[in-house]
Amino acid sequence: MSEYNSKYPEYNPNAIEKKWQKVWDDNKTFHSEVDKTKKKYYPLVEFPYPSGQGLHVGHPRPYTALDIVARKRRLEGYSVMYPMGFDAFGLPTENYAIKNKIHPAKVTEENIKNFKEQLKSIGFSFDWDREVNTTDPEYYKWTQWIFIQLYKHGLAYKNEMSVNWCPSCQVGLANEEVVDGKCERCGTEVVHKMKNQWMLKITEYADRLIDDLDEVDYEDRIKAQQINWIGRSKGANVNFNIKDTEDKLTVYTTRPDTIFGVSYMVISPEHPILEVYKKKISNYNEVTAYQEEARKKSDFERAELNKDKTGVRLDGLSAINPLSGEEIPIWVSDYVLMSYGTGAIMAVPAHDTRDYEFAKEFDMPIVQVYETEDSEELPLTDINKGKSINSEFLNGLSATEAKQKAIEYIEEKKLGEATTNFKLRDWVFSRQRYWGEPIPMVYCEEHGWVPVDESELPIMLPEVETYEPTATGESPLSEIDEFVNTICPICGKPAKRETDTMPQWAGSSWYYLRYMDPHNSKAIASKEALNYYSPVDWYNGGMEHTTLHLLYSRFWHKFLYDLGIVPTKEPYKKRTSHGMILGEDHQKMSKSRGNVVNPDDIIRDYGADTLRCYEMFIGDFTSTAIWSDEGVRGCRKYLERVYNMIDLIGQGEGYSKNLEVTIHQTIKKVSEDFENLKFNTAIASLMTLSNEMRSQASITKDDFKTYIILLNPVAPHMTEELWKMAGFEGMLNEAAWPKYDDSKLSLDEFEMPVQVNGKMRGKVMMSMDASKDDAIEAAKSDNNIASHIENKEIRKIIYVPGKILNIVVG
Repeated sequence: MSEYNSKYPEYNPNAIEKKWQKVWDDNKTFHSEVDKTKKKYYPLVEFPYPSGQGLHVGHPRPYTALDIVARKRRLEGYSVMYPMGFDAFGLPTENYAIKNKIHPAKVTEENIKNFKEQLKSIGFSFDWDREVNTTDPEYYKWTQWIFIQLYKHGLAYKNEMSVNWCPSCQVGLANEEVVDGKCERCGTEVVHKMKNQWMLKITEYADRLIDDLDEVDYEDRIKAQQINWIGRSKGANVNFNIKDTEDKLTVYTTRPDTIFGVSYMVISPEHPILEVYKKKISNYNEVTAYQEEARKKSDFERAELNKDKTGVRLDGLSAINPLSGEEIPIWVSDYVLMSYGTGAIMAVPAHDTRDYEFAKEFDMPIVQVYETEDSEELPLTDINKGKSINSEFLNGLSATEAKQKAIEYIEEKKLGEATTNFKLRDWVFSRQRYWGEPIPMVYCEEHGWVPVDESELPIMLPEVETYEPTATGESPLSEIDEFVNTICPICGKPAKRETDTMPQWAGSSWYYLRYMDPHNSKAIASKEALNYYSPVDWYNGGMEHTTLHLLYSRFWHKFLYDLGIVPTKEPYKKRTSHGMILGEDHQKMSKSRGNVVNPDDIIRDYGADTLRCYEMFIGDFTSTAIWSDEGVRGCRKYLERVYNMIDLIGQGEGYSKNLEVTIHQTIKKVSEDFENLKFNTAIASLMTLSNEMRSQASITKDDFKTYIILLNPVAPHMTEELWKMAGFEGMLNEAAWPKYDDSKLSLDEFEMPVQVNGKMRGKVMMSMDASKDDAIEAAKSDNNIASHIENKEIRKIIYVPGKILNIVVG
């Protein structure tokens, strides 16, 4: 209920919000065009996967945050493009379609319709004319075009390899899609399977993907995730001769200075040297049995640090330590992966935890080659503070000095070479499923793999009645003869189309570019649009996407930059991430827990502006927050009070004298907080100002105007309505963002409390920088204060400028 007997109608958010959403739609209020008379601003949020459940209250948190930034920028005079679209290919939709016997295209269409209605109901200032959908052939035509360019430049290739295979989804998975040894989609234990897969050579860009992070404004935690995933390390490839043979085992090590401490070597169960010397290995049967066991494990299980150490020593095969000349045993163990480094490692048990545990398990020698003053306990893993020992020409050197000298020695004696290595592997790009972009390649017996002619794009996903995975593990497309059978683009002879589809990551690796010119049929986007809108100014998304999606899209962007298609080296100038919203039970929201909050319910009961306000007020934007229905109700009450402030508008121009300082302070606070993701403290300062305003007998039109402009990015519907009710010109979204005056951020004068012997005896108006003598004179001029010091000895004066005066009398 209204707190006032108002001449205006009561606050009715549902009516107000529907009204303004229609106005914005009809007027295309938030449509953006290339306008070289204005500075552009391009905020971006991750486009959603349109699931059947619709939006949950986690979605509006980042969308509202950047909507606030977008709306503020428009009021500051920028040409703002704030787009939205849908990332709709992939397993979730296909699995749902299979389960419910509905075509994935139909599922996608219905889900997008629902999502779009929900997004509009929250009042986001998206430019819907720029909507993209990764399943639209006019969109994926360009995804396929980019793949062809990658192929033509040697960055896409086919490779027979052991892949992570999900028996349930019946699809190959990239390492990134395996979590704790299980399929991230369905939780089934992943197995290994040999498949001929399309790969993208992201490793060619590994150095640039790290080095160019210096040129962007990403949160430190995001940069760290990128750097750690790429895993660049500098060291050396060192050759260990296999005794009594012409062969050698090459190991990659970041610590060549510890080679004098090597007491054994370990090779991967897949290492080819095992087959070469099987006749020399007297316990080869034991080795093959161990290989068979290793094949049953995922890479994750094998690399787990805390797992039991297992392995087989090779009887009849040993190596020579290249620096000490000592003979050392060779072991096979599944914790060494053929896919990382050379598939062979040197073990330094005194200074590596895993090597130490392995040496203890199998009773092998442990040679210490570093010592520190801090610790004598082994394994001593922090050797950077130590000095080298038991290492001949390296003795007495620091770790940095010893590493450099060891590399120089190894290169000089031709025992190996300085090397940079990466944990990053090439991107497994094939998926054996229906619901994805067809890979635009054909196989010809004479010419091998050949890209389709670009004039044929898009290669359409055929409409089929059945799209279940096949028993053979091939894509369902492999069973459609009219799709598979084609002709070679080079010689015109019969050829077979590729039937694997692209992963869901493909469409999301370049969507931010298509927003710039979404209806262009001749290019990804026009040069004009790319030059005007590039790069994305501020990209916000979940922390779960700050490794892979970010890595993949940066890789594609750099490739397009090398082709001269995009004008910037990096796609995103700034990247931030938000925290998750948990249920009131402090648990992750899920249907099974029954703690999911539907934004539609909040909008129905409290209004979209309340939802927006609460999601921004809930807590630190970058941290996890706990949903509270009580908090929602509190935000609704706050907005009602603001709505009723229109009744306080009285006479007068400019800011009210006793509100002026607080208003300027609030403009400064809100302006800065919106830029620094501190939405909760910005709203708190607006609440404080509203309390001060409501404590006045009346406020000016300018007080009210500034207040609702500041609140507009958070609560756009209500503030537009109040703008109209107050009779201001035009629409609020066409107004100018208020500026604060530095000279008005603090009071020139204030009411100074005056105490006599510690008791308050009155207040006097004083300049903030008044001297002690001025303060005493002012105090004496007040009759009540003067009566308490008259005819008494002043023994002490305590004066804090700008705060208080205390006179001690006898």
